[in-house]
Amino acid sequence: MTGELLRGLVAGIDRALPHAAALRREIHANPSLSGHEEPTRAAFIDAADHLHWREVAHTGAWARMGPDGPAVGVRAELDALPINESTGVEWESKVAGVMHACGHDLHLAALWALTEAARDVDLPVGLVPILQPREEITPPGAGDVVASGLIEDEQIEAMIGVHVQPAVERGVVSTGTGAVNAGYDSFEIVVKGRPGHGAYPHIAIDPITTLADIVGALSGLPTRVIDPIRPTVISVGQISGGTAPNVIADEASCRGTIRTFTEADRDLLHEAITRTAESIALGRGALATTRFVRGGPPLVNDPGLAHRVDRELSSLGITVAETPFRSCGSDDFAEYGLATASVMCFVGTGRIDGIGLHHGAFLPGREALQLAAHTMAAGYVAAAGMLL
Repeated sequence: MTGELLRGLVAGIDRALPHAAALRREIHANPSLSGHEEPTRAAFIDAADHLHWREVAHTGAWARMGPDGPAVGVRAELDALPINESTGVEWESKVAGVMHACGHDLHLAALWALTEAARDVDLPVGLVPILQPREEITPPGAGDVVASGLIEDEQIEAMIGVHVQPAVERGVVSTGTGAVNAGYDSFEIVVKGRPGHGAYPHIAIDPITTLADIVGALSGLPTRVIDPIRPTVISVGQISGGTAPNVIADEASCRGTIRTFTEADRDLLHEAITRTAESIALGRGALATTRFVRGGPPLVNDPGLAHRVDRELSSLGITVAETPFRSCGSDDFAEYGLATASVMCFVGTGRIDGIGLHHGAFLPGREALQLAAHTMAAGYVAAAGMLL
């Protein structure tokens, strides 16, 4: 039964592909930033107006297809990034400084193709397409979708996510079991010193040089605090301080991100960062204050569902990665895994000329769109087989 269902969905997707590509171009040309996705949501809903759409997570939406009872959710993200596009295509972003540089436009078009194909088959369990907002910021939208009660109310017993990934070979799909993306937190360290003239540093307390020592020390913390065989990252992405070249500032600050795969490692790093900043500052006569914003959990693929997805992908002749892709990247799709069985599938686009996610020239083609839609179909069928 699942084989016939999957073949029917794939055939429908292929028929819908030209229209899906046109929708992708429309969404790509008119991107919306996180929290302001209403125009993107409207474009999708207009293209799928045969469904009854309901709002979720403020600027998101969901609908239901198929019978009542257990259902499979399939997510696509609505938001773009604050990035200047450099693709040069005719349908490049019309919004200055905003671009779909993470493939969310492609994911949406693939989900639309799946919903079109699903109109012409007999769905054995419910299909719930979810247009999720705010994947790119904290707090992200997935947590609000879960908190809305949608998972329980619609009896969503499995969630499928698909994401293009340049680090995976073109045409290959990677699933894998267990943690495939890291959990994430952000932090800010503020160092307060004593201001003064740059010519007389001996009567001031320089927060900038103190902060520089702290930032240098942070880079060595992961392998001195966490078992080196467990992936861990601390990256400082912002540093600020000072008002003039000949003035020693009164304070300086930095902001960064932490990536871990366990709660225990997360707690250890929080403690170590705080202790390191405070001790270095104390040695300089300064004061360091550290603040953390807890982000999302690691993204964990359900083993049973992942194996089923791999079988369905293989039945379509799609190559499944022998060594699953895992990274210290993060995705709020992880929130769904805390509520129900879930699998994230990475659709390989290959990396050309060093161009990857969040790059102004990142633009996967129609082949990736088709593969993403086929992967969503395989995910739905795999989950349906698990629920029947």
